[in-house]
Amino acid sequence: MKILMIGDVVGKPGRTAVLDRLQDLKEQHAIDFTIMNAENVAGGFSITAALADHLFAHGIDVMTSGNHIFDKHEVIDYIQRQPRLVRPANYPPNTPGKGIWIGQAKGVSVAVFNLLGRVFMHPGADDPFRIADELIARLTDDIKVRIVDMHAEATSEKIAMGWYLDGRVSAVVGTHTHVQTADERILNQGTAFLTDVGMTGSYAGVIGMKKGDVIARFTSAVRRPTEHSKGDLRICAAVIDVDEETGRAREIVRINLSHEP
Repeated sequence: MKILMIGDVVGKPGRTAVLDRLQDLKEQHAIDFTIMNAENVAGGFSITAALADHLFAHGIDVMTSGNHIFDKHEVIDYIQRQPRLVRPANYPPNTPGKGIWIGQAKGVSVAVFNLLGRVFMHPGADDPFRIADELIARLTDDIKVRIVDMHAEATSEKIAMGWYLDGRVSAVVGTHTHVQTADERILNQGTAFLTDVGMTGSYAGVIGMKKGDVIARFTSAVRRPTEHSKGDLRICAAVIDVDEETGRAREIVRINLSHEP
């Protein structure tokens, strides 16, 4: 089974790139299942119901998220009725939505779950390592294909999670920093790993946002809202080939693709 994992999609530029190239990528890489991190889809912060439905209708199978998922209030109702939009599993138990999706892709059982790092991140998140153990313990033996989106700031925390879950999941792919790393590999026990898959959106600014707005935040005590940048579009993703009989990854390949709409 070939899985496409698309990194943090930022604003309209990111959405445009995904919608323009998704079918080409799926055909080129013989993709069976597509995951996309959606926490920055709506102007860089969270996602709306209309945008989520549009992306699902155009071929995204499951969306993961992260610390910005609830920045748009309307997502609270939507995430409770749309199980394919996944929030971090280590948020408090009363948080709307679910941290794991379990379903079928081409007749194969698949589990996708989302974890939030705690280093320099949301102070209310529970221990992602313990929550990962609990989620895996709940999975039945027939669910061999297991993909983890580790949404975290610290590279050390992401790498630690990769080793911690090695042999128990098919892939641990990091998101959040919006900067793609070049350390893709198959770990000793068969888990595909990449510290950060990178950002899909405009590279004309600072991690997808207008450079002037971001620079002002670093150089002034007066904060102002940031908007997504435009131009220099790039799609960052990873293709993971998983043996559906064992759940072990055979290959992970990074994608870093320039896109001109």
